[in-house]
Amino acid sequence: MVSYFSNKAIEGDIKFETVYKDVKYKFSSQKNLAEFNTNPEMYVPQYGGFCAYAIAEKGDKVGINPKAFQIMDNKLYLFYNAWGINTLDKWNEKGAGTLQEKADVNWKTIVKKKS
Repeated sequence: MVSYFSNKAIEGDIKFETVYKDVKYKFSSQKNLAEFNTNPEMYVPQYGGFCAYAIAEKGDKVGINPKAFQIMDNKLYLFYNAWGINTLDKWNEKGAGTLQEKADVNWKTIVKKKS
């Protein structure tokens, strides 16, 4: 999670793992793990780590490609990118700010249904 904020998608190592709010996170280094632990809320991905575009457009949880990401307003957004569909491109084409607002509303509904 921390490496995304340096514009790098680096696979984590089980040696540097932590649990935050019942979710396991792996990091590429002890330094990144320690950084995460100082402020986890800054680093956790938006929308539970599901595709931001799908949350905005369909109100649906869709898996992501960890290499398809964007940092916007110091928040991490992840996207689906497979089979010729790159939702990060669509997110930017349609207007990230507008879609982010829609995703925020839809995410609240999804979380509410879960509880």
